[in-house]
Amino acid sequence: MPLQLTKPAPQFKTTAVVNGEFKDIALSDFKGKYVVLFFYPMDLLWMSPEVIERVTLFERIFKCRLRKTNESTDTRTFVCPTEIIAFSERADDFRKIGCEVIAASTDSHFTHLAWINTPRKQGGLGPMNIPIISDKSHRIARDYGVLNEETGIPYRGLFIIDELQNLRQVTVNDLPVGRSVEETLRLVQAFQYTDKHGEVCPANWQPGAKTIKPDTKAAQEYFIDAN
Repeated sequence: MPLQLTKPAPQFKTTAVVNGEFKDIALSDFKGKYVVLFFYPMDLLWMSPEVIERVTLFERIFKCRLRKTNESTDTRTFVCPTEIIAFSERADDFRKIGCEVIAASTDSHFTHLAWINTPRKQGGLGPMNIPIISDKSHRIARDYGVLNEETGIPYRGLFIIDELQNLRQVTVNDLPVGRSVEETLRLVQAFQYTDKHGEVCPANWQPGAKTIKPDTKAAQEYFIDAN
């Protein structure tokens, strides 16, 4: 079923890496908070010899095959770590306004952990302040409409989900272009403002700026002041 704004977001339950540990999490765990869920194509898009050695060790320990790179030049955009690290570094700003940020890809949680445990100078993520969930079955990406069925990787989809777990905003980027953390934070603040005050936010609205009351007379007052 196609996604619809203001309708319930697709539910999920899966394994994530949270604070360096494996943990089962579900979207329903975050009811009562806003959620930013963003998908990215894949882990380990560039690997130095040190990283390859680390990944091979994880494979031996956990008896699994991690997705190594240089396997697909079509998906090597190198954008993923810049986005994930940027969102992680602003996680506290989102939490201050009652919003949790969750990253997702179709890699396994073992791959996520290997990438997190890899230093940033070697192409890794380093310590993370946000959960990274595993969608190994591809079900979550498919439910959210961002899965490339041919490659098995998701496009750069970003979803803002409100306190009632309804979808409020959807954007999907092609692989070469990353997303703006600042704009995502602004959008969450704008939706929260409209939820609380019943007013609407004009173009380029920022917290503290004027809003519009959704009736003809009050809206006219806004446009007189603005112009």
